[in-house]
Order: sequence, then C-alpha cells, then structure tokens
Amino acid sequence: MSVLLTDTKLQGVKEKVLHGERLSIEDGLTLYETPDLLGVAQLANLVNERKNGQNVYFIENLYINPTNVCEANCGFCGFKRKPGEEGAYTMDEEALLKYVSDRWNDNIREFHIVGGHNNEVGFDYYVNIVRTLKKHYPQVTVKAYTGAEIEFFSRLAGISMKEVIQTLMDAGLSTLTGGGAEILTERYRAIMSPEKASTDQWLEAHETAHNLGLRTHSTMLYGSVESSEERLIHMQRVRELQDRTNGFMVFIPLAMQPKNIKAGLNRRTSAYDDMRTIAVSRLMLDNFPHIKAYWINIGVQLTQMALTFGSSDIHGTLIEERISHSVGALTSAGITRKELIHMIKSAGKKPVERDTFYNIIKEY
Repeated sequence: MSVLLTDTKLQGVKEKVLHGERLSIEDGLTLYETPDLLGVAQLANLVNERKNGQNVYFIENLYINPTNVCEANCGFCGFKRKPGEEGAYTMDEEALLKYVSDRWNDNIREFHIVGGHNNEVGFDYYVNIVRTLKKHYPQVTVKAYTGAEIEFFSRLAGISMKEVIQTLMDAGLSTLTGGGAEILTERYRAIMSPEKASTDQWLEAHETAHNLGLRTHSTMLYGSVESSEERLIHMQRVRELQDRTNGFMVFIPLAMQPKNIKAGLNRRTSAYDDMRTIAVSRLMLDNFPHIKAYWINIGVQLTQMALTFGSSDIHGTLIEERISHSVGALTSAGITRKELIHMIKSAGKKPVERDTFYNIIKEY
C-alpha cells in the first residue's frame, strides 16, 4: 500500500510506521501539527489493515446506569445529581430488572454498567447489581464499572482494589469498562475531576484487573483543557501498561460533549480533530488490537470516515445511552443492527458482529 504525503515533516514518521517501529511523543506531536491530515489517515489505515484487514466490529449491548447520585464534581458531567436533588435516582433490584426487561431483545450480548459514585449506598449495592443481572441473564457478559469507580468502591468499603475486583468477579463481572480515565495527567485531573481517582489509581485498577485475569477497555476524553502533548502522555501511559499486561482490548477516544457551562466548554470538537485523534491513537498505540470510533459522540457519518482513519470498531447498538446525551450529544440514543451493518458496508468495510472479547459471532 503506497502512502502519499504532502508534508515532508511526516517522512520520518512514515519510515517508522512502514518498519513497524514505535512512535515517540515527538512523533505524535508531528502527527497532531501537520496540515497533511490525509497523510496521517493513510498511515493509520495502513496500521489498522495490518492488524484487522477490512473487518469492522460491533456488538448488541444494553447500557445500564444504576444511579446518578455522585460524590464527585467533574467539570464535564451533566449526568450526576446530589442526594435528594430533582432527577436523582438509585435503582433497586426491582427497578433494575424492569429497566432491562423493558428494553430486552435476545440479541443482547453485553450489559455495559456505569453510574455515579453514590456513597449513600454501600459496596454491597454495586456487587448486587452484577449478581442480580448475572442470575437473571447468565448468558450476557457483564461489563461493569470504571477504574475510577473501582477506586471509589475501595474507599467506600475500606478494602483494597484487588479485593474489590475479586468480589465483583465472584458475583459475575467479566470485564471493566474504559471510563473514568478522562486525561491521565494530574494537571488535567486537578482542573476537571479533582475528586476522582488519580492517574496512578486508574492505571492501578486496570493493572490489578489484568493480573486477576480480566481483559479490559481504555478511553480518553478529549476536547477540553488538555494539550496535544497531554493526550499523547495519556496514550503513552496506557501503552506502557499494555506492554506489561497485554490486558487492554481496545482504546476509545471520546469527544467531549460541551453542554456544561461551568466547564467553560462552548464548542464541540471539530471533525478534523476527531479524525486526527482516532488516527493518532491508532499510530501511537501499536500494542492495542483495536481503536474504537464511538458513534454516539461523533455521529454516524464521521464514524464511517473513521473506518479509513484507523478505527476497527464502532461499538454497538447501545440501547438508550444516557451519559453523553446528558451533556449534549446530538446523536440518537440507540441504533439498529441493520443501520450499523449499512454504516460499515457503505464505507467499503466488512461488518463483523462480536462478543465483548472480540470473538466473532457472525460476519455479514
């Protein structure tokens, strides 16, 4: 595959990519700064096709947010409520099962569970969410809780993160979600999420999970106060953890949704930034099998474009997503299997339905 560049500054990066060499943060800055976005895309597409051919993966999943009550005050969040505030909720077991049954179809393979850091309930509440779902839907994979939630549970229960994860695994947990990472630098976290897990604590939660045998997910929430260098430091930190454990399955760049006035965010990320960030992620994270284009945040048409910018996954049907929509996501809250397949095929790629662990269910 030939790669045609219009910016000579990309030549050194191109040589590294062609020879399978690891890129540095300086290389990443070159990728962020070059005007040759299509050159960056070609390099990312080359790397992705080496790893995944023409396959693009998706899953049928159901999002569950058991509670929106939260002790943290993150600058980007429109989802959280304080105890007793209008709109605050915490599902009991009956409400949880009704929520699922009202939205159930037999193709759902994954429950994706995240919520507020609600210290009005004990750790047992969160364990019981997993146990209840696994009891009533044993065939469905439970993908639950962020690294930040694991750290919160550890404080809530007064036990180690290892004990937290093992307890959840005993209840039926199969993998952690990728959220709570935001940007893995302390400058960013001091501004945007000061009460949540630190960089080291988020990484520790996932390393602990990997060492206990779980494969997990990793995100990056970009488009607010972080610099390009901080995005690259974030990528470098998860790349270093992946070198040690090989426990991450996918990296998911998430575009900030700028509805929250307090955060000082008054504009969305540009299409150029979204495509560039997906491509840079693919090029920097040489030890990750997949980069996900999250259609909820960037929309269906940009997600199609992302399939030639290094992405091999478009997430899922995602029945009734709430968190991104609470801060202004403009997409629908769900999408049908037929629409997903059309999205992939019309981009010239091959749709592959997967389970949580990228085992192939069906090729279309």
